[in-house]
Amino acid sequence: MDKKNKKDFLTLKDYSREEIEYILDLSGKIKRDKNKYDKVMEGKNIAMLFDKHSTRTRISFEVGINLLGGNSICLDSKSLHLNRGETYRDTAMIFSRYLDGVIIRTFKQKTVEDFAKYGNIPVINGLTDVYHPCQVLADLLTIKESGLLHKKLKFTYIGDSNNVTNSLIIGFSKMGIAITIGCPEKYMPPKEILEYAESQKEGGGLNLVFDPEEAVKDADIIYTDAWISMGDETSNHKIMELESYQVNSDLLKYAKEAVKVMHCLPAHRDQEITSEVLDSENSIVFKQAENRLYAQMGLMTYLYNI
Repeated sequence: MDKKNKKDFLTLKDYSREEIEYILDLSGKIKRDKNKYDKVMEGKNIAMLFDKHSTRTRISFEVGINLLGGNSICLDSKSLHLNRGETYRDTAMIFSRYLDGVIIRTFKQKTVEDFAKYGNIPVINGLTDVYHPCQVLADLLTIKESGLLHKKLKFTYIGDSNNVTNSLIIGFSKMGIAITIGCPEKYMPPKEILEYAESQKEGGGLNLVFDPEEAVKDADIIYTDAWISMGDETSNHKIMELESYQVNSDLLKYAKEAVKVMHCLPAHRDQEITSEVLDSENSIVFKQAENRLYAQMGLMTYLYNI
């Protein structure tokens, strides 16, 4: 692929509202009729370079590539010469001579940026410590299917701020929908993400609320994530500080009666969310997880048919 014609998916910042809406529409069409798209990636070899453990990202991408007619190769840095000091620049240039794309799940955002800079194949961010854009595509698809992806939506993310929070803020800003973040002041999103939200003229606005009950008041959707992110050391002190932000039946009383509950998984049951809520009729968590497959198939179909 000619470098000037390829497009990457490193962060939702790089995508317009129209592009995101197009990918969501395409994802819905693929979900309704997968067989219609089984030649989209025919003859394409896609590497999945994973430096972090994965369940949903790995399985959904492997299955998605296969359903689109492509071939996936699962790798990790420890099994490559990256482990012996070969640079990401050189690795990206080699990948570009063998492969048609790479999905990277790693620690530093700079890793995916370097691959995109020095390679001439599409690079998809499968997760970094800063962003998780594939997750948010699936989230938006799930919200759309629920009939709630509109400007009147009251959406609240509650708990610890992390890469998912960052991408949710960006995604909602792009869609022109307000987002409420309920968290202790100590665990706010980073300054650069808050500034980004403020800079978006068409954004629906970002509301920071430090009281959990106030944050979820009249919410249509409550979203949470693990309090201890992957790779972080378990902190009993942090868990104690976030206890009042647990998504449980008492907290749901402050939201709308038909409130939907979301979680990107894996969940620490009865820590950030109770099993009672996770397994309740309010939960759309497993539909959300299923939609990782279709959102990513939509994304790849878009990237290889621009």
